[in-house]
Amino acid sequence: MGKEEAVMEVEEETWNRKKQTLIEEVAEKLINGDLDAKIQAARDIRKLVRKSSVKTRSKFAAAGVIEPLVSMLISTNLHARESSLLALLNLAVRNERNKIRIVTSGSIPPLVELLKFQNSSLRELATAAILTLSAAAPNKPMIAASGAAPLLVQILSSGSVQGRVDAVTALHNLSTGSENPNLILDVKAVSPLINLLKECKKYSKFAEKITALLEILSNTEEGRLVISSSDGGILTLVETVEDGSPVSTEHAVGALLTLCQSCRNKYRELILKEGAIPGLLLLTVEGTTEAQEKARTLLDLLRDSSPENRLTSSVLERIVYDIAKQVDGTDKAAETAKRLLQDMVHRSMELSMSRIQLRAASSTPSDIPSK
Repeated sequence: MGKEEAVMEVEEETWNRKKQTLIEEVAEKLINGDLDAKIQAARDIRKLVRKSSVKTRSKFAAAGVIEPLVSMLISTNLHARESSLLALLNLAVRNERNKIRIVTSGSIPPLVELLKFQNSSLRELATAAILTLSAAAPNKPMIAASGAAPLLVQILSSGSVQGRVDAVTALHNLSTGSENPNLILDVKAVSPLINLLKECKKYSKFAEKITALLEILSNTEEGRLVISSSDGGILTLVETVEDGSPVSTEHAVGALLTLCQSCRNKYRELILKEGAIPGLLLLTVEGTTEAQEKARTLLDLLRDSSPENRLTSSVLERIVYDIAKQVDGTDKAAETAKRLLQDMVHRSMELSMSRIQLRAASSTPSDIPSK
């Protein structure tokens, strides 16, 4: 080892010892100090870990700061609550073990109480904390069972922009950790989610989370009714099919398909009315494997309508040609359009044959007409 390297190693060891001493001093103030000392210690922790490594966060946890910080969440002093909440948030960032320890130390009930606060700053800090803690898989069942979800749904309508973003992400985290996400999501979430989807970029990560939640909500009759009756509800999903990322288009077409499968007579015309066909046809070419299959199934349901509502061949050919031109350019558009139309005809024939076979299989001898 060279002289310069040796000096650097000594300096690093000295700094690490100083940092460890500082961590122990702050932890001592937090554990044994009076309320003012505890508040200052919590602020110091936040300041020290904000730009520190995961190791520093772990060292603070090892020094025993998590339990006293959680205890401060139920203090009658609002400064104590805020400073402890900020410290816990920073300790949890990028540290799975700390996230789990914060929850097992009893943080969720006081955080749920903070979600009910009129104080918007504390309420939205609590939302951010629930979001951060719900990112750890072991925490999801406890948070889901705590009653946090309905309060997060309220924030979708009444919170700041950041509060709404955090509430959507927290609900998405909880829904991905549940065997039955419909038990977590309240139908009251539908209208604010539709409004948020209208306002955001359809290809954003935020839109992906919103459409995932809407697809889950479309699995209940209540959810379907609110989606279809919300101002621009179906149109916003159709627009997401056209302009969304691969993930958001997959969820959006999934929600539309669930609507149409639940009651074709009720939802088919509503979806057709919003001009869904071009986006769905494009999705059969460009979507994920699952999105392509969902789009094809939905197209079959939309095309299988009464003669007066069925797309004419010339209109369908024009739509398919325009889409093919977008995908492959003018030179190859005719060839791509022909292939798309052949695929649609082939699928239609397959479905017709399946229906005939199903009817034949379900017929009893008395149902079959005699010669």
